[in-house]
Amino acid sequence: MSAAQEGLRRPVVVFSKNYLPVSQIPVKRALILLVSGKAEPLELEGCGERIPVHSPSMVFLVPPLIRLTMNHIERAWRVPGVTRREVLRRDKHTCQYCGSTRHLTLDHVLPRSRGGSDSWNNIVTACEICNSRKGNRTPDEANMPLMNRPKPPSHPLVAFAEHFWREHKRRQRQAEE
Repeated sequence: MSAAQEGLRRPVVVFSKNYLPVSQIPVKRALILLVSGKAEPLELEGCGERIPVHSPSMVFLVPPLIRLTMNHIERAWRVPGVTRREVLRRDKHTCQYCGSTRHLTLDHVLPRSRGGSDSWNNIVTACEICNSRKGNRTPDEANMPLMNRPKPPSHPLVAFAEHFWREHKRRQRQAEE
């Protein structure tokens, strides 16, 4: 892959009109938004250099961050139902007791036989070994602490914004060192 093609694949972070980071898009799409006036460059200290995009007659310097100038219509979002696929996705396909990624099942933190419900706050991903070792007990009773407390998945925009700002702070600390 040529350097030019690789440059066009670099991500650009898109902010909404009210400065909420909403997604990452390829440089090519960001350039289209900038040229069409649907977005403007956004300067934020420590967020990288502009990405050069060459045309036959000129060079465009695409910023790593852009802000939409038009209203962004946000689609309605609701917490998904508790399904095996969604629980595995939330827990990143990892046993919440030992960290294994093999032979995964679902486990009720408070067993159903003891009043536990089929809710986001009570179901976690567990490997078969941990699930059978825990049995009909709570994690405290089985002396098996959870790696992460179970909770409903957060809105994708909120999750992306949290990830963006966490990475931004990490990069700033690295630059200061």
